[in-house]
Amino acid sequence: MTIAASVPARQSIPLPVIIVAGCIIAAIGFGTRGAFGLFTLPATEDLGLSREQWGMAMAIQNLVWGIAQPFAGAFADRYGTGRVLAFGGLIYALGVLGMAFSPDVTSLTLTAGVVTGVGIAVASFGVVMAAFGRVVPAEKRSFVFGIATAASSAGQFIFAPLGQGFINAFGWQMALVWIAMLVLLIIPLSAALRGRAESVPGQADMPFMQALSQAWGHGSYRLLVIGFFVCGFHLAFINVHMPAYLVQCGLSPEVGSWTIAVIGLFNIAGSLLSGWLGSRLPKQMLLVIIYFLRALAIAAFLMVPVSEITAYTFAAAMGLLWLSTVPLTAGLVTLFFGPRYMGMLYGVAFLSHQIGSFFGVWLGGVVYDQTGSYSLVWYLGIILGLASAAVHLPINERSVPSFGLKPA
Repeated sequence: MTIAASVPARQSIPLPVIIVAGCIIAAIGFGTRGAFGLFTLPATEDLGLSREQWGMAMAIQNLVWGIAQPFAGAFADRYGTGRVLAFGGLIYALGVLGMAFSPDVTSLTLTAGVVTGVGIAVASFGVVMAAFGRVVPAEKRSFVFGIATAASSAGQFIFAPLGQGFINAFGWQMALVWIAMLVLLIIPLSAALRGRAESVPGQADMPFMQALSQAWGHGSYRLLVIGFFVCGFHLAFINVHMPAYLVQCGLSPEVGSWTIAVIGLFNIAGSLLSGWLGSRLPKQMLLVIIYFLRALAIAAFLMVPVSEITAYTFAAAMGLLWLSTVPLTAGLVTLFFGPRYMGMLYGVAFLSHQIGSFFGVWLGGVVYDQTGSYSLVWYLGIILGLASAAVHLPINERSVPSFGLKPA
């Protein structure tokens, strides 16, 4: 029997409780991360930082998040998702709290970049989806992954106006303190997701590098990992720089926060639709369509004058396409290799996503400081969207029979 044929693990906690708790964790974790762009203007002005310095701290956060994600997934696979999520919630809260009291760029890079990046990885929806993949039947995984992704977007919809409200009421530093307190809720919620994936007869218990080596030998997995880079580039650039871009175009900071919120709201529908379609249509072709439509949406946004209407329309369009890649990408990873190493192997794909995030955030700051405009990065986003659509075309949507087999 191969790893792909493994069955959902037994659990004492009812499945609806696991899903609800996991979705709340995903909402808090991603919602907090999605609100960081709101702090770009007040933090840089108060600390005397350039856009590039702030962008570098956020870029390092994305990169650290990506580097730590495979290890977080591997620990969750081996030692249990509940323990990993609780530990991640604590680190995440400490990182956000440290951001509030960072007096200079060095300390901000350490707290916002390194500590918060590790916390996001260890308490991320990637670990939540590893828990879901362990207990949900194979035919329902794409849809449940879509629910988890939609919950992440709901968090973005809630935390964007909430974060702006905290900033307006208490200032940006105390706003971060309040957000850190909310992140601590991940710790008690993680108890519902305790447990780890079970091995099945005939399946080898492979070390990290052996499992990765076997998976990397599969060409479709390599293409999936490469294409996910572009998703991270788009999301991080827009999340961090869109509010400041809209202010530069003459709109208010509140419009920027609501734009991020609208993205989160429409991504609830986009993620659910993606998860539903992913159980009925070829996931690889859905990914091709999503990346192609992203390129079209960005091009259309650049062709019209910036106003509240065009900003919200673009946010709605991108929201439908925002995290809709996640249930499809996670679904393909579990289809290729099964749930046993899903946390780690999806984490490797997510590392590519976060390398893209690093460049999206960093280049946004560099290009703005050098040219006074974000135009070059917007155009690059179009090119990368088209390239990712092309990369996903050759993916073969089949399981890998030889993965995880014990030697005869």
